[in-house]
Amino acid sequence: MSSDIAIKVQNLSKCYEIYNKPRDRLLQMLSRGRKRYCREFWALRDVSFEIRKGETVGIVGRNGSGKSTLLQILCGTLNPTAGTVVTNGRIAALLELGSGFNPEFTGRENVYLNATILGLSKEEIDQRYDAIIEFADIGDFINQPVKTYSSGMLVRLAFAVQAQVEPDILIVDEALAVGDAKFQARCFDRLKKLKESGTSILLVTHSSEQIVTHCDRAFLLNEGIQLEQGEPRAVVNRYLDLLFGKTQSSIAIDAEQGDEATETYHTPEGGLDVFETHPNYNPNEYRWGDRAATIIDFHLSVAGLEYPVAVDTGSKLRLVVFVRFDADLVCPILGVTLKTKEGITVYGVNTETLDYPDFRKFGRKGEIIEVEVTIACELAPGDYFISLGVSTKDGEEVTPRDRRYDSIHLQVRPTEKFFGLVNLDSSIRAKKVAN
Repeated sequence: MSSDIAIKVQNLSKCYEIYNKPRDRLLQMLSRGRKRYCREFWALRDVSFEIRKGETVGIVGRNGSGKSTLLQILCGTLNPTAGTVVTNGRIAALLELGSGFNPEFTGRENVYLNATILGLSKEEIDQRYDAIIEFADIGDFINQPVKTYSSGMLVRLAFAVQAQVEPDILIVDEALAVGDAKFQARCFDRLKKLKESGTSILLVTHSSEQIVTHCDRAFLLNEGIQLEQGEPRAVVNRYLDLLFGKTQSSIAIDAEQGDEATETYHTPEGGLDVFETHPNYNPNEYRWGDRAATIIDFHLSVAGLEYPVAVDTGSKLRLVVFVRFDADLVCPILGVTLKTKEGITVYGVNTETLDYPDFRKFGRKGEIIEVEVTIACELAPGDYFISLGVSTKDGEEVTPRDRRYDSIHLQVRPTEKFFGLVNLDSSIRAKKVAN
C-alpha cells in the first residue's frame, strides 16, 4: 500500500446468519453444512475505496445501509466475511456514546483509561490532560462517575480524548449530533486542525450540510451496496433522491420566460385527497380540524423542477395548494408557515395578512380551489417543513378546518454566501477618509 494511503478497502463484504428459532443454531452446527437452518443477510457487499492521509471523507446512507458495520470492521471490532482492510497508523473512533468508558469510573479515570487504550503512555497523557479537560468543558463533573453524565457531557469528554491524542485516523459516527451548536463548532475547528496536521477523517452523519462543508469526498451506501462516490455535493444529492424516493423530472419552460413561466396544474381527479402521494410529503405530519374544508393536494416546483429534493438559497418556490370545501363556509382563510426542523417558525403568512380579500369569496360546498403561493427561499442550508391550514374566523374565534403541520419537507443546499438562519441580502462598502 502506498505510504500516502491511510485506509484501503477492497471488495469488503459482511454476511450475518439469521435464525428464526434459537434451536436452529444447534441444528445448523450439527448438520455440518448439509442443510441450512438460517437465511443470509448481507450487511455489506463488495465495498471498495481508499482514503489518503489528511483527507476527510463522508459516508451517507439511510438507516440500515451498513455504515456502522463498515466502521466496526475498520476499527477491528468486527471481522469481515470477505475482502480486505488495510490501515496505516493509529485509529481513534467515536462509534457510540460512552463506548470504552467505565460508568463507575470518574471522568478523569476514564481519560487515562481511554488514552492508554489508544496507545499513549502515562507521561503523554499527563502532557495532554489539561488540554483534554479544557476542550471537554464539563467543569467539576470530571471528578464524578460518568454514569452521572448527560449524553452531551459524555460526547464532549469522549471527543476531547480522541481528538487530543492526535490519531492518524479519526472515525466519527454521528457522535457530534448530540452536542450543542457551540460545541459542534469547536469540534469542527479541531477536526480542521487535525486534518491540516495529516490526520485522515472518516465522518458518518445524516447532516448533508456537514458532508458538503467539511468533506473532500463522500460515498453513498444503500442496503450494503456502495452506490456512488465522488464530489460531496453530487453524492449528497443522490442520497436525498434515495431518501425521499425522488426521480427528477422537469416541466418544459419557455427559455425567454425563465422563472416567470406559467405552469399548468391539474385538479385532483374526483376531488380525492392525494396529498400523501408526492415525494416531498412528510408522513410524520400533524393533522387536525373538522374537515369542513380539506387540503387535498399540493404541487411544489422551483424553476420548472417538480417536487425538488433540494433547492438553492435564493430560489423562488412555487407552491400550489388545492382545497376542497365539504360544507358551506363563510370567509375562509388559508395559511402557510415555514419552520426549521427544530420547530422554529421562520416565516408565516395567510390570505388575511397578505390582504387577499378574493379568497373570502370561496367556501361553497363542493368547490375545489387552486391557490398559488410564491416564496423567496432566502434560507440558510438545512431541513425545513412547510405547514398548511384552512380555517374560518368569527369575530375573535378561529375554527380550524384542516391543518396539516410539517406536511411538506424542503432541503436547502449548503452555501458559503452567508451564515445564520436567513439571507438578509446585506452589502458592505468602504472608502478612505484620511491618511
